[in-house]
Amino acid sequence: MSKSLVLDKAIKFALRIVKLHRFLAEEKHEYVLSKQILLSGTHIAKFINDATQAESKQVFSGDMQTALKKATETEFWLLLLHEGEYLEDKPFNSINDDCVELIKMLTTSVKTSKENV
Repeated sequence: MSKSLVLDKAIKFALRIVKLHRFLAEEKHEYVLSKQILLSGTHIAKFINDATQAESKQVFSGDMQTALKKATETEFWLLLLHEGEYLEDKPFNSINDDCVELIKMLTTSVKTSKENV
């Protein structure tokens, strides 16, 4: 367990994204969107992790803002995968709900960190 609830959720989400990428590549033979979602979905946890090591409040705020940007980008790729019929409703809803939860958590964190800078 890490020192941050949002980081724990982001790591679990990143692992789901890796599995989704594997499914898309191996089962659906989809390589472009699967690569995009792999990068954006795993970078959420990367930037949150960077924020936990930040040297200042400004760096923390910037890293969390970048994580939020990656989360909203991931939500977009998920939507394209769903609308492009690469993801059925049930798996889409499950992983998208997790993404939206991360977006909400990151939005709160970014707002709070900007107020405290």
